[in-house]
Amino acid sequence: MNKKLYQTVIDYINNKITSGELSIGDVIPSESQLSKRLNVSIGTVRKAIDKLENSNILFRHHGKGTYVNLNLKTMKTDYKKERSDLAAAFRWAARLNMHEAVANHFSLAVSDDGSQFLLNPIGMNFSQICASDLILLDSNDPTTMSQPNAPDPSAWAIHGAMHRNNPQARCILHVHPKYATILASLEDKTMKPIDQNTMRFYEKVSIDHDYSGMGLGKEAERLSTILGDNSVLLMGNHGVLTAAKTVAKAFDDLYYFERSCENLIGAYQTGKNLHLVSHEIATKTAQQWQDYDASDLHFDALKRILDKEEPDYKI
Repeated sequence: MNKKLYQTVIDYINNKITSGELSIGDVIPSESQLSKRLNVSIGTVRKAIDKLENSNILFRHHGKGTYVNLNLKTMKTDYKKERSDLAAAFRWAARLNMHEAVANHFSLAVSDDGSQFLLNPIGMNFSQICASDLILLDSNDPTTMSQPNAPDPSAWAIHGAMHRNNPQARCILHVHPKYATILASLEDKTMKPIDQNTMRFYEKVSIDHDYSGMGLGKEAERLSTILGDNSVLLMGNHGVLTAAKTVAKAFDDLYYFERSCENLIGAYQTGKNLHLVSHEIATKTAQQWQDYDASDLHFDALKRILDKEEPDYKI
């Protein structure tokens, strides 16, 4: 299916909503009407409606038509870059096998106070997520989980609490990658300064030692108080979370943290004694990493690859 065609349908419906021709509760034209009007297949129309429904913009009431659910721009032009960047992070997390089924979640704040944020919809594999699939949520809205196409409960709880209590954490990436999860499962969860990568995170990781169940309710609120000023939260017996001002920085931290965990776990597996550098050298190297910061260069390179190989991530 030509994805550019279904974006045409999305744009057409979006324009009708933002112009006021369609309001909350209005029924949009039928699939056959849209197909004829826009000269596209029924399948293309259905794909567009699926995406708009995943984004909470439309709601299918079977037997009665498809209704406008929210009075906002579907693919908000002011969030175009944010959506595109977050979608790229999903695609690369899948490529690097950092995701786990459909259980992990990324979010990005779009309001000044961080309360409004983009999040992946429930039940989508990271490898298939496009910019238009991301749903816009408000962490202060108590009705979120009762609305059509509500997000995953643990995603809503963890990311809602994190954005609400950590406004500096604009982008939050939470996954259960192999090596970070192994480190999170050890008694000693410290990132030891054994090489240049691990030194990047020297004394810069917040560690949770008090796992008490899935990230719901009080557990999510508790987790949201642990991050502090660090960019990495190692969630004991659970996984890892990175938080930064941009998607590029959060993804760069996630990439290097997992690589660091792989190096450390590999060193442990040799059974030999670790050769740790001094506190002074580790501190110096961590600061050098912070001063160097090639996160934008790294992420731009990743997006260029996607632009050639998976350009639909931007749609």
